[in-house]
Amino acid sequence: MNVSLLSLPLRYFLEVARTGSVNQAAQRLHVAASAVSRQLGKLEDSLGVVLFERQARGMALTEAGGRLMAHASAHDAQALELVEQLHGLSAQEALRVRVACTEGFAASFMPLVMSSFRQVAPQVRLQLQVALPQEVSALVARGEVDLALKYSVAPEKGLQVLHSAIAPIYAIMPAQHPLARQRSVSVADVVRYPLLIGASGITGRQLFDLSCAVQGLRYVPAVESNFSSALLPLLSGQDVALASYLTAARWVEAGLLAARPFDEVQLQQRRLQVLAVEGRELSALVRQFTQALVSAIEQYGKRKVGRRKAAGGPAAVVL
Repeated sequence: MNVSLLSLPLRYFLEVARTGSVNQAAQRLHVAASAVSRQLGKLEDSLGVVLFERQARGMALTEAGGRLMAHASAHDAQALELVEQLHGLSAQEALRVRVACTEGFAASFMPLVMSSFRQVAPQVRLQLQVALPQEVSALVARGEVDLALKYSVAPEKGLQVLHSAIAPIYAIMPAQHPLARQRSVSVADVVRYPLLIGASGITGRQLFDLSCAVQGLRYVPAVESNFSSALLPLLSGQDVALASYLTAARWVEAGLLAARPFDEVQLQQRRLQVLAVEGRELSALVRQFTQALVSAIEQYGKRKVGRRKAAGGPAAVVL
């Protein structure tokens, strides 16, 4: 569909100037000749000049009409070029996927997902922003990213949940740690050891502190950081950190660290969510990336780590 940025009177004026005929201009514009004449009259009245001399052989431009045609033609050419540029931008945007996530996903999990996706969609332009949980939500709500990946404990206004999965908090420790011999651990077990823990605004820390408050337990962090991925390389001796399995997976699967689920219900309540702004239609490529992201999440979810102490309790979901 052709798009013109010119006003209706100027569009009609240019067609009459180019064809030299109201009737021919009307045919090209797919309107009635009377509509063209009416718009020309309005344009002349508004400018206070005569733009055409009505002759037997058609419409001839006056000097004023010639000047207006030169200006309008140049403006029309610029407008067409702009429309083409906008179409080009639209095509580029159709090949772009913008994702925001919290830092725990950025160290290992998201690079693996993005690398795999580039192999099946080499034309894609991927953009990844890493931020605090509240800012991740704000980025997708403002439309600055297409998707958000974060942990959540409650619904968020204005955002739709594309995928949600239980994502327990794990006690992460060196592979030779005394607690690594257990299938699961309690909060009381963990606070007896040096704790490397995230900042108070991180969901894992909030749920851990809630469980401590319920049980009347206190602790003093050995190391505290808002960047949980930096804590894992620091683990040594009898240290314990709190993290998701996705954050610790590469160290655990290499045999360097152990991950043990908690017995407490509070630490099982966190959810991993893929979010988009409510009511916005996602592009085909964003939907394809969402499917790849969800598939990768579900692959981790099939793994089992440890077992709750309660008889017959289910194996802990890994996320």
